[in-house]
Amino acid sequence: MSLATKLEKILKRHEELRDLLSTGDVSDPAEFAKSSKEYSDITPVAEAITDLLKLENEIKDLKTLLVDTSTDVEMRELAALELPELEAKLPAQEHAIKVLLIPKDADDERNAILEVRAGTGGEEAGLFASNLLRMYQRYAINKGWKFEILNSNESGLGALKEASISISGKGVFSRLKFESGVHRVQRVPETEASGRIHTSAATVAVLPEAEEVDVHIDEKDLQIDVYRASGAGGQHVNTTDSAVRITHIPTGVVVTQQDERSQHKNKAKAMKILRARIYEAERQRQDAERAANRKNQVGSGDRSERIRTYNFPQGRVTDHRVNVTLYKIQLIMEGECLDEIIDVLVAEDQAAKLSEAGE
Repeated sequence: MSLATKLEKILKRHEELRDLLSTGDVSDPAEFAKSSKEYSDITPVAEAITDLLKLENEIKDLKTLLVDTSTDVEMRELAALELPELEAKLPAQEHAIKVLLIPKDADDERNAILEVRAGTGGEEAGLFASNLLRMYQRYAINKGWKFEILNSNESGLGALKEASISISGKGVFSRLKFESGVHRVQRVPETEASGRIHTSAATVAVLPEAEEVDVHIDEKDLQIDVYRASGAGGQHVNTTDSAVRITHIPTGVVVTQQDERSQHKNKAKAMKILRARIYEAERQRQDAERAANRKNQVGSGDRSERIRTYNFPQGRVTDHRVNVTLYKIQLIMEGECLDEIIDVLVAEDQAAKLSEAGE
């Protein structure tokens, strides 16, 4: 199907949906919601196509003026000046439509489970993991997203062993999915008397949040152990069997949860994380199949892949996938300039998909 035919079909479908929704002829609430979502999804594309057609018509009219000998000289001069400006806008408008036509990741609008773990580097790695957790919390606040810590395991002195966070809001996964991988830090630890720069790391995993309807988990496939919580947490610690460990036997995925006083609440949070991990494992399997014949230009999202370096002495953050360096480390750690890196990753991902589509 040619691009022109495809655009024509989209405009026609947009008009059909607009008429359908405006007349209220859809009696089934589920069907109405489905049509409303489709209309909302294709409206930006339809508007961009309309702008393109308007631009093409203006260019056509100007060209007609230029070759029409009955047009007065002044009008032809104005047309000659305006034509190159409009023609220069054409490729950008066509590209914008092609980007809008890229098939969206079905999980982009989902909420996310973000997991941070200290990697190599001892106590300094734990402190950096804690810094990353705060960075994502600040970023979520700046975006107007909801940020909830599901569980966290600290090793003391503010160092973090691991944490799982639920982040909910509009387009959460579409922005955060590029954060999966190894984050490396280079800085002088506060405990380092000689001023020597240390290198340590933390890993981040971003999983699309899965609902019960997305992942069927059979109770007989679960091994659930309860035990007494340990570590900081108040008087309830070590007094009741409130901590929960759930093992999904078919996949070997294990989730532990002890942050809540209630065993029921701990189990609910653990199941939320378990569903997300199983769903993500299946996503990665499917992605690997699709990527078998192409190179993913922004990386695989594998947790073992080093994606970014935070160099504090030089005040810089470098993303190795797109070779972008920003000398704004303090602002980035406050979650204020992280979008400057994510925007480049999104654009690179779009370029890769356009290339794959043969555009």
